[in-house]
Amino acid sequence: MQACSGTAVMGSIQQPLWTKGSAFSPKGSSFNGFPYQFKLSLVKPCRSSQLEGSLVTGRPPSSVSVSAPEIGGFGSSFIDQCLGEADAEVCTIIDKEKQRQFKSLELIASENFTSRAVMEAVGSCLTNKYSEGLPGKRYYGGNEYIDELETLCQERALAAFHLDGKKWGVNVQPLSGSPANFEVYTALLNPHDRIMGLDLPHGGHLSHGFMTPKRRVSGTSIYFESMPYRLDESTGIVDYDMLEKTATLFRPKLIIAGASAYPRDFDYPRMRKIAGAVGAFLMMDMAHISGLVAASVVADPFEYCDVVTTTTHKSLRGPRGGMIFFKREPVLGVDLESAINNAVFPGLQGGPHNHTIGGLAVCLKHAQSPEFRAYQNKVVSNCRALASRLIELGYKLVSGGSDNHLVLVDLRPLSIDGARVEKVLDMASITLNKNSVPGDKSALVPGGIRIGSPAMTTRGFTEREFIATADFIHEGVQITREAKKSVSGSKLQDFMKFVGSPDFPLMDRVSDLRRRVEALTSQFPMPGL
Repeated sequence: MQACSGTAVMGSIQQPLWTKGSAFSPKGSSFNGFPYQFKLSLVKPCRSSQLEGSLVTGRPPSSVSVSAPEIGGFGSSFIDQCLGEADAEVCTIIDKEKQRQFKSLELIASENFTSRAVMEAVGSCLTNKYSEGLPGKRYYGGNEYIDELETLCQERALAAFHLDGKKWGVNVQPLSGSPANFEVYTALLNPHDRIMGLDLPHGGHLSHGFMTPKRRVSGTSIYFESMPYRLDESTGIVDYDMLEKTATLFRPKLIIAGASAYPRDFDYPRMRKIAGAVGAFLMMDMAHISGLVAASVVADPFEYCDVVTTTTHKSLRGPRGGMIFFKREPVLGVDLESAINNAVFPGLQGGPHNHTIGGLAVCLKHAQSPEFRAYQNKVVSNCRALASRLIELGYKLVSGGSDNHLVLVDLRPLSIDGARVEKVLDMASITLNKNSVPGDKSALVPGGIRIGSPAMTTRGFTEREFIATADFIHEGVQITREAKKSVSGSKLQDFMKFVGSPDFPLMDRVSDLRRRVEALTSQFPMPGL
């Protein structure tokens, strides 16, 4: 898997290594709906190149030597080199990151492995074109095919989420989730209008208005007045009664559903009722669960919300981008379509990233397939298997379990925090993130960890592997607890220095854990280029 050392990453003829326990089969196989097509593409050949295929398997790529073409003429020419020849330093870094992803147990709930087909679209000539405006209404010329592509992407977005195009529209140009959210706020609100979103320490997102007593942390809280709603700490479920009471007093213009670390579904009918009572728009940020929504694995926010935003690279398995869905009929006297489209461009963005829209169109086609629905069901069942095993091991989970793709583990009963556990697990090739849990005082040294199932489910993990994953995490937590007892200082930086030192006394146990983790993960191919 030498993607960069004198190689070209644009090729496509590496044969996969089929292993026991893999979700792949060599005959008539498809990766969650994407068929393997091994073919040699020499559109942009490179000297002394090795062309690499669609799966990372640990096997070196086939060697094919071709010549790089000269572009231009009459004394003005350049060699269109592959990345390995043009910039070996960057290529080496990419190769190291690819190796890390392949070997690591990737459990960050907001990450996933996208497909080869999406990567090909994102790495295409679409990146060359400027196309400010919407299809049929561009500032630049030469956009007839870009118009065709963006229109196709819009149609597929509506189809993927089972929406009637007469009732719903979509803008596929947002660069990611946070920009999409701010574009909605810009469209619907005036400066200093009031908003309510789930508090960050209770599982919300920065872009939903987070602020502290000393600082307006999110730009959202700088330009708008925010009031959070929270979980009932005794249950770990959104406290809808308190949300209703607070909304009645605060009278927000926008109520935001959605979260970044909430393991349960939202009660959309209740939130719709609250929004209607106070005259507020209701928006859902489904960034984390958009794939689950498309597959009808969780409740449908479109039945109750006026606007729905999402990223495209999490459970949806697309490129890194965003979308805004809006009702076509006026809401509270506002033409949502015009307001949101104008907020995206020219309000807050310039030319859209056409290569991302191309990759998104590919992703949205796949999201309508039976294979995608089966995958999303597996994401949920794998997450529940992980949650059940963690509970068996004695861990406290926020809300006691999960309805979706993530679990939130409260480590405080073990007298340990998420920052220390994250560090030790990272040393053992287990990648997850520290996360606030209800009642936390610090976002830098929070009391929990967030664990997601989409990425490793993409690579073929079943419930059996996620049970093993829980055991690996438990082992890492025990090492962390012992390390904390051994370190001399009480500060986080003392701990980090201790575990990072050459004399760390528990390094043999960490190394043994890493070896076993990588022995498991390396059995499962990684999709993409």
